[in-house]
Amino acid sequence: MSRQSYEIEATVRERVGKGAARALRREALVPAVIYGDKKPPLAIALPFKEADKRLRAGGFLTTVATVVVGGEKIRVIPKDYHMHAVKDTLTHVDFLRISDETIVTVFVPVHAINQEKSAGLKRGGALSIVHHEIECQCRADSIPESIDVDVSSLNIGGSVHIEDVKLPSGVKPVIHEKNYTVLSITAPVGFSETAETAAPASA
Repeated sequence: MSRQSYEIEATVRERVGKGAARALRREALVPAVIYGDKKPPLAIALPFKEADKRLRAGGFLTTVATVVVGGEKIRVIPKDYHMHAVKDTLTHVDFLRISDETIVTVFVPVHAINQEKSAGLKRGGALSIVHHEIECQCRADSIPESIDVDVSSLNIGGSVHIEDVKLPSGVKPVIHEKNYTVLSITAPVGFSETAETAAPASA
């Protein structure tokens, strides 16, 4: 399931540069730019409160948005954003124009499901998520909200690799490392298969 799109109002920026950007921020606006789709970049300003709300809601870089500016509705996806080093407030956003056929590269969070059914976790093992996100390529309007990895069949020492993960239709992983490990079930400290097997007999 992809995240629900949203609309955000914007105004065209008449001036660009550091001085102009600082002036916008004093007016509770966030400078931004829309680029791509073989069109000239468009400098805009967003209401800080609304932009910050969307950022804090999560999934900011994987959610398609519609920017309404000058009576025009432009479908975009955020590609990057900048935060104030001290105040941790949003200071700039880069948007990419998209169409129905636009292919994007995004990082989608990993969710481990059916943990309660995992024999390894029942025996005291720990879930170790090696890659909390999977880099994927897909259509901009088909970005999954998360990638669910089933751990119900995993015992202690078991693992799931990228080739084992069932991705939604139209979503392809970006592979930088051949069949890398996504997650595994690690043994608890002091765990021994021999000791565990022998315990019932000694009892």
